[in-house]
Amino acid sequence: MGFPESVLTKDEQVVLHLHPHWKALFLPVVWAVLAVAAVTVAAIFTGWSALVLLILAGVAVVVMLVVTVWPWIKWKTTHYVFTNERVIMRSGVFSRSGRDIPLGRINDVSFSHSLFERMLGCGTLTIESAGERGQVQLTDLPHVEKTQSVLYELVDADRQKHTFGDDDREALVHEIKKD
Repeated sequence: MGFPESVLTKDEQVVLHLHPHWKALFLPVVWAVLAVAAVTVAAIFTGWSALVLLILAGVAVVVMLVVTVWPWIKWKTTHYVFTNERVIMRSGVFSRSGRDIPLGRINDVSFSHSLFERMLGCGTLTIESAGERGQVQLTDLPHVEKTQSVLYELVDADRQKHTFGDDDREALVHEIKKD
């Protein structure tokens, strides 16, 4: 379930491709361990029949699918992609939603993280853009400070690319004089 490269334009290159931080998977893994432990303890220390243990194991498998596998699939299908042209956000398993923000529309990029998030190396990145929807928050983003710096550099490079400077003016004047 990788990111579909087909959504990129011809000259667009991926600079960063991130999923939410692994902390989103911590509780599902704890639930999986507890389910396995419950079945193991029941099998070893109780005198229950094989049928009861099979039913308990079946319930544990269903619980693991719901509280472990499903969050992992949601995590795996959530993409935060930073390219040289835009920020792309895609999420969803069966129904998908997405948002693209052209770098030229980004006005401000900020981040925040608590002490716990700093220890884990994640946080919230807030991107403010010109337009109707205004602001987007990418929560549980890994390496949030580094990502903010990379995004700032991408926005700056995009502005430089689309800015008419003195060199451009002189080249245009020279071109006009040639004609």
